[in-house]
Amino acid sequence: MDDELNGSSTASTGATGKPPVPPISPDWNTSLAAPARLNAPSLGATTDSAAGAASSPRRSRPAWRDPADLPAVQNARTGALGEKLRAIDEARRIFIAALGSVDTVGLTDPEIVALTQAVEAAGRPVDAARVAAAAVIADRARPGLGNASIAWRLGAATPSELLTRLTNASAWEMNRRVKLGEKITPRVLGASRLEPVFPIVAAALAAGELGLDSAGNIVSALSDYKVHGRYDADPVAVDGAEAALVQNATGSVFGRSKGHDTDGDTAADPETETETETETDPSSGPVCRLGDSDGFTFPADLVRGQGMEWRAFLNPDGAAPNDATSEAKSTFSFGRVSNGLYPLRGAVTPELKGIISGVFNTYLSARSQPSFPSAEEQARIDAGELVPGDALDERSGAQKRADIIRGVFTQVAQDPTTPTMAGMPPTVMVHVNARDLLTKNGVNLSGVGWIDGVDAPISMRTITQMIDNGGMQPVYIGTNGAVLGLGSTCRRFSPVQRKAITARDGGCVIDGCECPPQWTEVHHVIPWQYGGKTEITNGVLLCWYHHRTIDTSGWQIRMLNGMPQVKGPPWLDPEQKWRTPKRHRASRAA
Repeated sequence: MDDELNGSSTASTGATGKPPVPPISPDWNTSLAAPARLNAPSLGATTDSAAGAASSPRRSRPAWRDPADLPAVQNARTGALGEKLRAIDEARRIFIAALGSVDTVGLTDPEIVALTQAVEAAGRPVDAARVAAAAVIADRARPGLGNASIAWRLGAATPSELLTRLTNASAWEMNRRVKLGEKITPRVLGASRLEPVFPIVAAALAAGELGLDSAGNIVSALSDYKVHGRYDADPVAVDGAEAALVQNATGSVFGRSKGHDTDGDTAADPETETETETETDPSSGPVCRLGDSDGFTFPADLVRGQGMEWRAFLNPDGAAPNDATSEAKSTFSFGRVSNGLYPLRGAVTPELKGIISGVFNTYLSARSQPSFPSAEEQARIDAGELVPGDALDERSGAQKRADIIRGVFTQVAQDPTTPTMAGMPPTVMVHVNARDLLTKNGVNLSGVGWIDGVDAPISMRTITQMIDNGGMQPVYIGTNGAVLGLGSTCRRFSPVQRKAITARDGGCVIDGCECPPQWTEVHHVIPWQYGGKTEITNGVLLCWYHHRTIDTSGWQIRMLNGMPQVKGPPWLDPEQKWRTPKRHRASRAA
């Protein structure tokens, strides 16, 4: 059986560019030392034809064993590679010991900054080795090798299963490493050894200067030119783009120099070489570090954007024919409800992204830019009518953008020019039990309601807010489920009332809120369920967010002589004064 295992694989792919499979060691996987099936070819035997290989029975896959227990792997640790493996193990122990002696939480600000940069730099070469090893294993484990596949010999069904068993990492992570590794590991063509598809990226990774995120962004940006052949471009320009992106990501210049040997060891200082000693001919030598960059170093996210700019530069005509394809792929849909939220799914064109971003930035900038009080505002602050400073908004940027989308669609739904459906404007139909609606007061509301066309229920708190702004029309249903009649619309401010309140308030009355009036809702100061009337003197404008949180945020509102007054929460306004909110420009004294 040892003789059978000692053959050389015939799976060398030659012209395919795949590296040949190395000879199988006699002590590779001793679980193969079982009686072979009748007429089964030896693992190292050569087949006469593909048909013959298909008709020959294949021995059963070996059982999985921990590779560390296999004699061949144990021998590898004592062979030519053994000294390097021991150095890696020793470095790992030193690294663990060093980090174990560091109290990360107790470090000063300069110390934690220094540690962050140190561990990131130490991790880059390890990440590069992980990627290269995963790519080689995936290639040697490909199903086309049959019984010579390293996955088959170790008892794994697929290359992905083998990699996850060897590393305990996720299949997604191993797939990411393999895809990148295929582009930055050397290629074998017959008896020739070729450099990687992205030699500059590979050199920067090996030098420990380039992170995997930036490397992946560079490879993704230029693969259509270097790998897939989708676009035509000058190869010299594509190589220049790769070099420029690596330079921006690392702060180092990588290129080819005659002063460097094939192992990457510097034979001469590239910074002291004369101009004639450095060549741009691809055959002049391997890629190596030539020196420091004079420009800025950018994080991976910005490198991704720069990669897109290079794509447009290399193929300026590619955007126009791509418009139709992108437009056809533009989508917008809702996923299934999960944890009370409907995920949004879709993709938009760059043009629509620009429009959406413009709307977001316009309304978010009012809260993100520093501002100073005007003379009028300073006078009101001095008079105790205005809380100095902006109110703290605890919403994240993503939550604010969601509220902006809500405001945009609410405004469209309320616009009289919006198309109707069956003669009615866009209306949200909410069904709720009258008992839950009329007998529950305060903020501790129970019961749920349902919106037509929406699977998930909504809370009574949401329902009361919607009724507060849009009113309700009761539908009387008999015990047998039949509709007995419709009641009149109530608890809703009329369009004329809303116009008058808007003229008075000019927007959300909460201090510091910049929500435009067309996105606001009308709130009953004295709640409707407590006898509050739907009148101008009992309504104020609130944005959706402040309307939603008015009962829990600490803000208080009262009406005095037909004008609203607002008191901030104690943490914002320790004086707890009632103050008159800003008014519409047309209502201010000249």
